[in-house]
Amino acid sequence: MKLLLASSNKKKHAEFARLLAPLGFDVLLPAQVGGLPEVDEDQPTFAGNAAKKALSAARAHGLWALADDSGLEVDALGGEPGVKSARYAGEHGADGANNALLLRNLAHVPDHRRGARFTCALALARGEGTLALEVMGHAHGRILHAPRGNGDFGYDPLFLFTEPGFAQTGRGFAELAPEEKGLVSHRGRAARELARLLAALPRPV
Repeated sequence: MKLLLASSNKKKHAEFARLLAPLGFDVLLPAQVGGLPEVDEDQPTFAGNAAKKALSAARAHGLWALADDSGLEVDALGGEPGVKSARYAGEHGADGANNALLLRNLAHVPDHRRGARFTCALALARGEGTLALEVMGHAHGRILHAPRGNGDFGYDPLFLFTEPGFAQTGRGFAELAPEEKGLVSHRGRAARELARLLAALPRPV
């Protein structure tokens, strides 16, 4: 049973493949089906962008398709960078520039006002081009004053996980091993909820 991931990110592919394999799904990368049409991520919400990407991929190839949209929301910045997280400083995926801009914008903000959360929206579309499932996942913390750790990517070096009751509490996302981060991350939580709901759906063919 084929499921197309509307992303070429190999880390995301490995995560979803591992999670969905027990349910009988073979998660495909775009390169395995000849690529995907370009999608303008112009929606005002993570859920809107995820749905748009999933529907576009499903309609292009007639396969069930899974897409995500995720980012960082900072309380003191009114929810920014939000849906613009990957291009906060202008260039898409420029992690160093994005992190530097975030620190500048929070330069005079004290710890108690540096609350933030990572958000992940997942959308699953049927092969005929209709939405089957939409789920959200969140991880709550605050923004550090300087990077910590050397793991993963994006804003992880600046994100301190603060949810009580977890072994990871008080540690930065870039300080966690992938397995540790997956237990509490926004994407891990959304992916597990997707798997739970997907297990009850009629299987795609």
